Amino acid sequence: MQMERWQRFNINNVPIRYKLIYFFLLVSIIPAVGLGLLVDWQTARIIEKQTNDNTFQLIGKVNKALEFHAGNMQNVTYFTANKREVQRFMKDGTEALTQDDRYELRKFLQNFITLYPEIAGILLANADGEYVSNEMYARTDSPLTEDSWYREAVENKGIFKIIGHPVERNLANHNNYKDTEVVSVVRAIYDTSRQRVLGVVLIDLKMRVIAETVKDVHLGKTGYLMVIDQSGKNIYLPQDPVVREIPREWIGDHFSGTFSKKVSDKTYQFIYRTSPFTNWTTVGVFSARESVPEVQEIRFYLVSFVFFGCLFGLTASLYLSYSISKPIGQLMSFMNKAESGDLAIRYIGKRDDEIGMLGRSFNKMLAQINRLLSLTKIQERQQREAELRSLQAYIKPHFLYNTLDTVHWMARNRGQDDMADVIASLSKLFRIGLSKGQDMILFAEEIEHVRSYLIIQKTRYREKLNYSIDIAPNVQHRHVMKFMLQPIVENAIYHGIKERRGPGHIHIEAAEEKDRLIIRVHDDGKGMTREKLAELRSALSDTAMKGEGSYPPPPGYGLRNVHARLQLTFGDAYGISMESEAGQGTTVTILHPLLTEKDRKKE
Repeated sequence: MQMERWQRFNINNVPIRYKLIYFFLLVSIIPAVGLGLLVDWQTARIIEKQTNDNTFQLIGKVNKALEFHAGNMQNVTYFTANKREVQRFMKDGTEALTQDDRYELRKFLQNFITLYPEIAGILLANADGEYVSNEMYARTDSPLTEDSWYREAVENKGIFKIIGHPVERNLANHNNYKDTEVVSVVRAIYDTSRQRVLGVVLIDLKMRVIAETVKDVHLGKTGYLMVIDQSGKNIYLPQDPVVREIPREWIGDHFSGTFSKKVSDKTYQFIYRTSPFTNWTTVGVFSARESVPEVQEIRFYLVSFVFFGCLFGLTASLYLSYSISKPIGQLMSFMNKAESGDLAIRYIGKRDDEIGMLGRSFNKMLAQINRLLSLTKIQERQQREAELRSLQAYIKPHFLYNTLDTVHWMARNRGQDDMADVIASLSKLFRIGLSKGQDMILFAEEIEHVRSYLIIQKTRYREKLNYSIDIAPNVQHRHVMKFMLQPIVENAIYHGIKERRGPGHIHIEAAEEKDRLIIRVHDDGKGMTREKLAELRSALSDTAMKGEGSYPPPPGYGLRNVHARLQLTFGDAYGISMESEAGQGTTVTILHPLLTEKDRKKE
């Protein structure tokens, strides 16, 4: 059913007002919505990229700050290892140190704490388990060489290492720092000549330094930074974190990157970067919805712009469609009234656009129609008057050939047979000429008409004029154009037979050839020169009857009249052709279509 409705739908059947509304909506609202969606997507993508780049920069700065503090601790371990008293302690123990050496060593360690407030404590432990420290002490009598931090330093063979928060070590601090409040770094002092470890330098770094570096960095409204070590354990974690632990598989072996995870039915964005020096990974955690508040603000303004743009576009489309469709509707109303016969209606408007031009053309058309109707009425009245005059004029020739019949009867009674024959021929000439107003007559009647004309002319020229008529029986019932032969025979008598010496002869023949009626009129009169023949042929080619109405008529006027009537009635394929030779005579050939009674009625 829907397919049938769609097939029946045709945009050409929709009113122009709705077409204009659809068009304006397409060119204004849809592009505005599309542009809004494109700008929203592009803006969100750019701002998200900028946010990620800014977050990476913040993480990079935090990592540099952490690396700075770790670098300071590394330098402290190097300075400590090169101290003479430290070397003696590591090799020979506390018994090898004098009272001054012990004082100098403790003062040396205290100077580092004074110089670097972020240091919570420094401890020197040799391979025999003895240690020296101003801030830290062993909890039990167990040797410190059995602690995990000592073993890790030995395994690293003199390379500085950050081991993170202390875990279950046999050490305590006089300031009562908790294990979660410090981060431990170690470095083994290595005797390169004997290829053995002399001892280990342990430094506790206050977490306050790391917290001050990280806690002031905010990502969005609730976002934060956290620091984890290479095993995934937390180095720094803010209060009330969304995620307390980040599994190492989330990060994998990548140096930096981003990923999203769903936590408590909320999607969070994670951005991380690992420091190659500390092997710590700083992770930024923030809500995906709160990651870019600017996007929400831009989206609000964008939606507002699209809404008001669509509202304006809809209003403008309605107004423009109404302003265009209203005058068109008025024109349609005027045309309907004009179609119903009210030709006095007129378009009234001062528009200069196409609609105004159409309205003015409509007014001109109605004015022209009124003029044509008036002219038609005048022509109809003139036609009726002409028909009346024709009926009145018909009485005169009818009375004339009736009178001729009376004179013919009187001549017969008085024995004047030659006069009677002439009057009878003249009467036939008039009667056939009238033919009840018909333009087409039987060919036999046309022959009878020209025969009557020849009888009259024979009475005048007597022995000088002779004629013969040879008509095929099968063409006598055909219909031909009236008054076709008489002008040609008249032309043959006056310009041919009359101009020659001695008697002349006119021969008329007609037959059917190739679906046409061929009529030839031949005379053995004076004939024509080539120049005269060419002049007459040229005159025949011009069917416009120049010289019509002039007196006396120009040469060849009768021939041209017959030729023009034939071509105007039946087409250029029919008409008159001439052949003539000076002193030999002239032959005029008439090409006429074969017409039956049915064809005559059609004509």
